[in-house]
Amino acid sequence: MKGMIIKNVSIVNEGKIIIADLMMENGMIKKIGQIDSKPADKVINGTGKYLFPGIIDGQVHFREPGLTHKGDLYTESKAAVAGGVTSFIDMPNTIPNVLSIKNLKEKYVLASERSLANYSFFMGINADNIEEILSIDTSAFIGLSDDGLYFTKKGNLLADQPEIMEQLFSRCKSIIAVHSEDEQLIEANEKRMREKYGEEIPFSCHPLIRSETACYQSTKRMIELAVKHEAYLHVLHLSTEAETHLFRNDIPLCEKRVTTEVSVQHLWFSDQDYERLGPLIKWNPAIKSEKDRKGLLQALIDDRIDIVTTDHAPHLWEEKQQSYFKSPSGGPMVQHALYIMLEFYKQGLISLEKIAEKMCHNVAILYKINKRGFIREGYFADLTLVDLHSGWTVGKENIRYKCGWSPLTGHRFQTKVTHTFVNGNLVYDNGQFNESQKGMALTLTVKR
Repeated sequence: MKGMIIKNVSIVNEGKIIIADLMMENGMIKKIGQIDSKPADKVINGTGKYLFPGIIDGQVHFREPGLTHKGDLYTESKAAVAGGVTSFIDMPNTIPNVLSIKNLKEKYVLASERSLANYSFFMGINADNIEEILSIDTSAFIGLSDDGLYFTKKGNLLADQPEIMEQLFSRCKSIIAVHSEDEQLIEANEKRMREKYGEEIPFSCHPLIRSETACYQSTKRMIELAVKHEAYLHVLHLSTEAETHLFRNDIPLCEKRVTTEVSVQHLWFSDQDYERLGPLIKWNPAIKSEKDRKGLLQALIDDRIDIVTTDHAPHLWEEKQQSYFKSPSGGPMVQHALYIMLEFYKQGLISLEKIAEKMCHNVAILYKINKRGFIREGYFADLTLVDLHSGWTVGKENIRYKCGWSPLTGHRFQTKVTHTFVNGNLVYDNGQFNESQKGMALTLTVKR
């Protein structure tokens, strides 16, 4: 197989930026340095551009199987690579929910046939399957999660079931990734709002219903439980400044047992945007105040927050346009996550090196993903090439999501992903896709 060389590119990796050439061969990074090309090599001019490790999105809902009218492994992975995302970890709230090894294996087969990006899947955990799952070797899973499963029926949110959480935290060897909100508090807030507004609750009330207190109390309880049992706890999609103070930044990530993430929408939007966007920014947990937005970014920069994700969760436009209780929570973000972070760079709020750390290096470290997340010789050639001086506007013609909409429509970004390489294959090239090769299943470096 002929080599592919990116010449004279600014490589953003492991806390520094160097200008060098990079050669890929047989799906791997073969050499970084000064490289002489041969006639058989494909050469890409990287002058003036920046090369990141491929972005790893640690939380997506790609909707397959069972909800493919909203999105599927092909369409959403295509949107992902258009945004420089080369790997993803998908959540268990498909139909059927991923609550058995059989369901899990079926998703891996589907992805091997359909996904343009690399993939892994959380095993779902709830009150119904906990004994079955804990009876097997949980260290082989990338993680267990209850995220999204609470939509199936009331009472499935693990945060509200202390006896089950005690069992899980004392016996599970893998990461336990949790949706952290207090359901009883949320229900009390809902009742109060119904009494005031009936069924037509304004979307601006969403952060009052799914409040700071509901998030903070749940997260505090779960951290205490994780510390008690020395479990691996990962708190998904943090949404409040208050919660950030519950997490440590005095030890390196590889030594942490309690970790967290922020999804890009909680960094980008605030409650000031509900009037303009309404249901389009209805997420669980809710988009909250400007103070929360700024506090989350600060905690990301000072390492209390470990990684950046999207919680990509597409719904049909018609579904989202319904009244408060009928409009489903979630929205599509995977194509635009890196752009949001690069916009913060343009605003002088974060460095390129820190973006690579939080979207690439740390995801690989946290989930122990083998030979990805870094630009190193001998690692898989998952790479994202970016032009920092070429802008574009989000519009219907360039949105790749199956649902066809984005809460960012009309926004002009100042940067552009020009090339995305997955396992050394140039899958995305300035708007054109090469779908001849599918992504690979992520493997783990070691069991926990």
